[in-house]
Amino acid sequence: MMLAARLASPGRSSGWFSTVIVETGRLPLFCFFVAFLVSFALIRLSVRMVRAQVRWWPGNVTRGDMHLHHMVFGVIFMVVAGVAGLAAPLHSLGWRASTAAAFGVGTALVLDEFALILHLRDVYWTSAGRVSIDAVFIAAGVTALLLLGVVPAGIHDVASFLGKTSDSAVLGSLLGTLVVLFALASVTLLKGKIWTGLFGLVLPFLFLIGAVRLARPGSPWCRWRYRAKPKKIARAIRREERVRQPVIRVKTRLVDLVAGYHDMPLVHDRPGRLEAPRLDAPRLDAPRFDAPRLEAPPRLDRPARPARPDVPARLDPPPRDLDGTASRKTPHPT
Repeated sequence: MMLAARLASPGRSSGWFSTVIVETGRLPLFCFFVAFLVSFALIRLSVRMVRAQVRWWPGNVTRGDMHLHHMVFGVIFMVVAGVAGLAAPLHSLGWRASTAAAFGVGTALVLDEFALILHLRDVYWTSAGRVSIDAVFIAAGVTALLLLGVVPAGIHDVASFLGKTSDSAVLGSLLGTLVVLFALASVTLLKGKIWTGLFGLVLPFLFLIGAVRLARPGSPWCRWRYRAKPKKIARAIRREERVRQPVIRVKTRLVDLVAGYHDMPLVHDRPGRLEAPRLDAPRLDAPRFDAPRLEAPPRLDRPARPARPDVPARLDPPPRDLDGTASRKTPHPT
């Protein structure tokens, strides 16, 4: 990056680089962009070599049983470079370019493991790990647009209005326009249309398109507004399957081709510390000797009792008189 600063010195720079990068004061941003891309390419190469278990490659950085993720070093780079950039003198172009390059290295290391920060567990090689690649692509795209001089729509108009006029009506209309754009951008993002919101910074009419069209299934807007509207949910699902899913499949193949295949199963566990998988030694249990089970002795059934002889029916005693003697009266025939 010091070489870039020397090339940007008077008398050595010419052409497109001088016109677009140097004369516009974007040399630190250029150094950040180059360092960001180079660091991302190198760290992805490193993790793919580690995954392939190449013997001559250094491998992961560990401290005892703890695996140090490269986002730790990225945070250190960002802190040191940020503080050094704030302390650097404004007229020292080489110093500012160097700190910007160091900040780009740290940003690449952190965003490469953005999915781990988001999920608070190691999802690097799972399908959820593709979020890190999306974050890297978004950061690279925004930086490239800024390098080319593309700024969010309305920035120059706001600066010119604030510098040339103090009319309250003009300032009120400008403020109202910004509020409307911010509201449309918020609705677009709540409907799950991230890329439409990003490109809407350059082309504001995309905010209106994103805010009017149906929300994506699973987006916050769909959960809040379509709960009692099954027809809209069905339309959103059909549109997702017909339009967005083919694009997602192409993007997934491109991401896996560039950054490696994210094919490990996603384990839904409790968020915890980000550590390397620990291989526990097999547990050697003492052999278990169970005492022989004593069977109960067979049950000896008692012999069946002999059947009782038939007992004649009980005969009622003959009727007696009041004095206790048997009555001699015979019953009258009926």
